Amino acid sequence: MIERALQKKIEQILGGRKAITIMGARQVGKSTLLKMMLEDRTDVLWLNGDDMDVQELLRDITSTRFRSIIGNNRIVVIDEAQRIQDIGMKIKLVTDQIPGVQVVATGSSSFELAQKVNEPLTGRKREFKMCPISFSEMVSHTNLLDELRMIPHRMVFGYYPEVLNTPGGERAVLKELSDSYLYRDILSFDNILKSDKLVKLLQALAYQIGSLVSYNELAQTVGIDSKTVEKYIDILEKSFIIFRLKSYAKNMRNELKKSMKIYFWDLGVRNAVIGNFSHIESRTDIGELWENFVISERIKQNLLLDNFAQSWFWRTQQQKEIDYLEIVDGKLMAFEFKWNERKSGVKCPAQFTNSYPDAVFDVITPKNVESFLLE
Repeated sequence: MIERALQKKIEQILGGRKAITIMGARQVGKSTLLKMMLEDRTDVLWLNGDDMDVQELLRDITSTRFRSIIGNNRIVVIDEAQRIQDIGMKIKLVTDQIPGVQVVATGSSSFELAQKVNEPLTGRKREFKMCPISFSEMVSHTNLLDELRMIPHRMVFGYYPEVLNTPGGERAVLKELSDSYLYRDILSFDNILKSDKLVKLLQALAYQIGSLVSYNELAQTVGIDSKTVEKYIDILEKSFIIFRLKSYAKNMRNELKKSMKIYFWDLGVRNAVIGNFSHIESRTDIGELWENFVISERIKQNLLLDNFAQSWFWRTQQQKEIDYLEIVDGKLMAFEFKWNERKSGVKCPAQFTNSYPDAVFDVITPKNVESFLLE
């Protein structure tokens, strides 16, 4: 079993008064983590929000009825909690009116779960985000040398737990994941009726990782209006499939101020969407894969370490560009990502250096990537 870094954080507050919410894409290991943590306890009630009878049971439940259902249990786990109507009010009911009982809720959509719990549970919950397994977690599970050697493989098949646990069967696992689970929650949103358009949009985004994204151009490609594109991208992000980087602009008139790039949380999912599992050595998109890999793993690590980092990219109207910027505690750091180690001597654009003289600049290649991903 691969130990998740999130485990220690949750264990520290398990048994406390505040509810715990764990949000992340389906199949990233939320339920597995909780089952492992709670397997030796006999005072845990498990409820699955995907089950219709559970949804019905909790629909109009009172504190008295809830208390009788919980019995002598001290922890109530509600899996896929976004399926439960007014889930925030149900968790608040337990937290406020049933002393000594803690609710742990998981959800595969931050959009629905956050909407339903944030207001009712203000000050009553601790929220965690769970991503696919990270580079640093795998280093802890095996060792640094082995994981460095596996990076080309990870750039094709990603870090989903079942993918890691099914060597040789990665393609089948990712196909099932992308066909069965990827759109399960997204298509349940109101007005998401054209699933073929959603798939086409995701494919278009997969081909554009590392490039500037235009809603108007995507709308023309997919065959929907730009407002719908923006709405779908927002939902894809809140369903933990993609994430956006915005452009950084502060000092220069010709800096791009409202541009964005889109990356995938997991490259296995990205490659499944476009049906390309070719080996790294034969790929023409290796530079884009490397950029996506390093950025997503850096952001995962920041989440695991509670580094309150702001992430950006930088570009001017003259197309001078830096792949990734990060601000932590007021310190600005700039990074370029090069798969080819011979390009490690790339210089920081003079326009950026002149405008941000205190910024730190570095080039990240496979040769020095561990220093970037394990900080």
